[in-house]
Amino acid sequence: MVSKVVYGKPVKTDAITAEVREAKKAGKFVVSEDEKSISFRYTLGAGDVVYGLGETMGKVNKRGGRYISFNTDTADHTDSNPSLYASHNFLVVDGAETFGAFFDTPARVIFEIDFHGSGEIRVVCETKHLNLYQIENESAYGVCRELISAIGRCYLPPLWAFGYGQSRFGYVTERDFRDVADGYARNGIPLDYICMDIDYMDRYRDFSFNGKNFPSIGDFVAEMRGRGVRLVPIVDAGIKVEPGDPVYEEGVKGGFFCRNKEGGFFKAGVWPGLTHFPDFMDPGAREWFGRQYKFYTDAGFEGFWNDMNEPAIFYSEYTKGPKNSFYQLALDIFLGKRRRNKKERELIRDYKSFFHNMDGKMVRHYDVHNLFGGMMTRATSEGLERLLDHRFMLFSRSSYIGASRYGGVWTGDNSSCWEHLMLNVRHMPSLNMCGFLYSGADTGGFGGNCSRELLLRWLAFSAFTPLMRNHTGKFTQNQEAYRFGDPDAFRKIIGLRYRLLPYIYSEYMKAALRSDMYIKPVEFVYPEAKGIEDQLLVGESLMIAPVVTEGATRRRVFVPEDMTRVRYNGEFRCEPVLKGAYDVDVALDEVVFFIRHGKLLPVGRAIMNTSEYDVSDLTLLGDGESYELYTDDGLTRDCTLENIRTLRK
Repeated sequence: MVSKVVYGKPVKTDAITAEVREAKKAGKFVVSEDEKSISFRYTLGAGDVVYGLGETMGKVNKRGGRYISFNTDTADHTDSNPSLYASHNFLVVDGAETFGAFFDTPARVIFEIDFHGSGEIRVVCETKHLNLYQIENESAYGVCRELISAIGRCYLPPLWAFGYGQSRFGYVTERDFRDVADGYARNGIPLDYICMDIDYMDRYRDFSFNGKNFPSIGDFVAEMRGRGVRLVPIVDAGIKVEPGDPVYEEGVKGGFFCRNKEGGFFKAGVWPGLTHFPDFMDPGAREWFGRQYKFYTDAGFEGFWNDMNEPAIFYSEYTKGPKNSFYQLALDIFLGKRRRNKKERELIRDYKSFFHNMDGKMVRHYDVHNLFGGMMTRATSEGLERLLDHRFMLFSRSSYIGASRYGGVWTGDNSSCWEHLMLNVRHMPSLNMCGFLYSGADTGGFGGNCSRELLLRWLAFSAFTPLMRNHTGKFTQNQEAYRFGDPDAFRKIIGLRYRLLPYIYSEYMKAALRSDMYIKPVEFVYPEAKGIEDQLLVGESLMIAPVVTEGATRRRVFVPEDMTRVRYNGEFRCEPVLKGAYDVDVALDEVVFFIRHGKLLPVGRAIMNTSEYDVSDLTLLGDGESYELYTDDGLTRDCTLENIRTLRK
């Protein structure tokens, strides 16, 4: 059951679409107010577990941490950093009392959860205007499903978006993309798409191509599509200030950009230099921005990723800073925390210096900051819905609860380190709790040089996540799967992803249509597994236990009931295992996972991309009797549970 307590005059975020009853007070919290903010306190029991907060640092159990919802462009993915790219203000308390709370405000929120052993949850909202959604259910899993249902149906990607993708900040010319496609084909490694980072653009301008490097973009898209490889361009949040550019001129004429303190259009420096930010809070500006994607769809593009939409700002008309983007990037990376702290202070000044038009009222960006990236995703999605007659790929860096209706997310500029592989494992169930089913990380890490071992172990985990993309930065070594010597192990692990597609696609679609989670903590189903964060349930049938430690060829696995253990090393080898704890050997070139008792896993034949996807000849693994297979053409928007058919062993 979901209820709502209204404080002040909340900003309309559209996070919740369901009709909910209104309550008079926050039943679980002690509420206090001062002149500017409102605080909520709840006393925790000694054994209470606290879940939620989506994309944050720390463990799945959030006890002991301090987290700040303030969307931030940061590569500092360490536990000392309280903010990442997204704000998902949803908590679940699981203990003597079990309930959920969603603090629906796009302003800055501080969460202290048993911080320094306080024994309490303390939530401080910088604004006194918010909706507090309270969710009652007998289980933490049930609380999450109630929230997901109240948000509204999750984004449904096309089938090809579940394939394997390669990306790099540094692919510049047509030849770069052809070479990548050739490398995968030559080594027999499956591939469905290649992402295009900002180097495809003309001077980093959205809705442009470098004519010298891409002389006929429509022909090139068609050429790659004929090879079974789609191209997925990046789109940033800022429009370059460039008189004569039709996108810029149309935005100025329509008044579709954010305003500065003097009433003009706010100017912020990002990759292309000075830009204006589209006013994504304004429905008219959202419609205008979404219409611009015709530039891409006319050339044959069907997938996109939105970036820099916290929004990231290198400098502005009000703050001094380096005018060269790469110099700015170098400063942030190499001068460390002192530089970042200064930049944060400048950003806050900038965020307080521009404004949005919300229902005819000018609202300071700082007060609705966390909503910006999600509204960019909404603008893009609604535009593509009008431009295309089928499903499209779309994922974003910044988000707010409710944006899951419009697209997926990736978790930003991580690094090639084992800690960030484990962070990826922890992020996935937490994002699912907040409704973001289509999600994943930069497999192998964006910053730094990935080792062969780390990439193989990361791929072995990403093989089960909806978004499976290998992405790295401009100043790192090449990270394509065929670059690490003998490609056989990579061929097997990425090949496993494609053999599992009938299951992955079915489980995702069923979860989205049933307001369920695709990935969840093991303890959501098996309470005796409480506290185990490096094992996850994937869909209804699978439990995974990825290797997340450097040099390890064995790991401890808790099997909470009798299961079927599956080893994949080019072939599936199944054997029954009894309930208990085991040391399980996992070679670097294999993936080990488990099928739950009474369940089945459908697996297909080996394929090179989703154009070869075929569910007419599936093998059913496990000791169950039947499996619900979701099947459609992978593109249609008419997605219902009527597309399920029952397979029997």
